[in-house]
Parts: sequence; C-alpha cells; structure tokens
Amino acid sequence: MIEPQDLENIQGLVQEFLTYMVISDFTIQVTVSPEKEDDLKFKDLPNQDVPRSTDSVDVAVTLPEPQFLIGENGKTLLDVQRVLRIMLNKKMGKMFYVKVDINGYRAKKIEYLKKMANELADQAVTAHESKALPPMSSYERRIIHAELAQRQDVRTQSQGEGFDRSVTIVPK
Repeated sequence: MIEPQDLENIQGLVQEFLTYMVISDFTIQVTVSPEKEDDLKFKDLPNQDVPRSTDSVDVAVTLPEPQFLIGENGKTLLDVQRVLRIMLNKKMGKMFYVKVDINGYRAKKIEYLKKMANELADQAVTAHESKALPPMSSYERRIIHAELAQRQDVRTQSQGEGFDRSVTIVPK
C-alpha cells in the first residue's frame, strides 16, 4: 500500500533524478493510480508467482522542452520509466509500478492510436482487405486490440517477432 509519505519520498527522488540529468524548470505531480478493472482480474489469482499487489504510482512531469525525455515514439520515456521504477523500488524497499508521463504525452499517444486504429478499421471494411500497422510496442498493440475488440466488423491479430511485431486489422 502506498502511503502519503511514500508519495512525498517518490516526488523527492524523482526531482533528484531529473536534477542529476541536468534538467531544470520542471514540475512533478505524483499520485496513486486508480485501480482499473483489468488490475482486479489478477489480484486474487491462486498462483504464488503472480504479485498480489497492484500498487501503481503515476508520475506526471511538466517541462518546457519535453522532446529529449520523450524520444522517438516515446522510447526514451519508456527507458526513463524503467530506470525510475528500478531506482524507486530499491530506495523505498517496496515493489510497485511506476507510470511516467511527460507533458501529457501518454494521453495524446493513446488518443492518436485509437483514432488511427478506427480509421484503418474503417478502411479495411470498406476495401475488404487487411490493413497492417507499423511495428509497435506491446503496450501500443494492446491499446489497438482493446479499441477494436468492441467492433463487430473487424478482428485484430499480432504478427512478427520482437521489435518487428505489429497488428493487422482484418475485416470479418
């Protein structure tokens, strides 16, 4: 369980991390992530290897020049998130997920992916042919699959291996 004091400690550690990266003029907001329905599915599984805690912390950073921390297609952002998660878990002695967002990039990216998925699904249905999306991360593929799962006129499938894995939208 993440306590209010933990949030203050996390904020201080993130501030220290960014300062060591020679970043100035930023603001940080740390909050406990609300539990989502998907998180609840895994909470009480009998398998001992599955963590029972789904504590998750959202770290929102705002700064004037965010691109160098976001990187191409958010790759640097994912690396920053990974490093912060490892560092925070070690320093705090607790295991929890850390989701980092910089200048609202994640929300914009999710909206973009959903819009692209629906536009390509419409094209697939109209043209009666499959549409392949470019290779993307598992997180991005999951967003595409979830968005199009509601539709009755298309289905999605992942293809490829590793960094070349992508989603294909197939009309029914």
